[in-house]
Amino acid sequence: MVIEQITPKLVVEGADKAIRYYSEVFDAVLRRRDEAGGRVVFAELGLPCGARFELKDADEVDKDPLRLGGRGLLLTVVADDPDRLAERMAAAGGEIVYEVADRPYGARQGRVRDPFGHEWIVGTLIPVDAG
Repeated sequence: MVIEQITPKLVVEGADKAIRYYSEVFDAVLRRRDEAGGRVVFAELGLPCGARFELKDADEVDKDPLRLGGRGLLLTVVADDPDRLAERMAAAGGEIVYEVADRPYGARQGRVRDPFGHEWIVGTLIPVDAG
């Protein structure tokens, strides 16, 4: 068996608002949006790097994790300027969970919670002192 790809699909309350947020902070492009009964049942966003992710409105089957008392997914984004990305995410309505900083395991990372409850580790690799 060979897994060719894993694509995250985020369940949110307010998919159109989420599409605008992710387009603004990630420079994502809406590739496809399908609606049924006044709700977004499928949306695909493409990123400048070629990756993609999907989202949909919460419904009776796919619940909004925030309304269930939990949090959404924890996703990792590798970016050339994680400080700038975290700032953009916060300025657009996200919340800094951990400030971006150099970590002892060889990454400059921080964490941002988006307005929909999903948390994003934003970072880049940095050289580790071998001493």
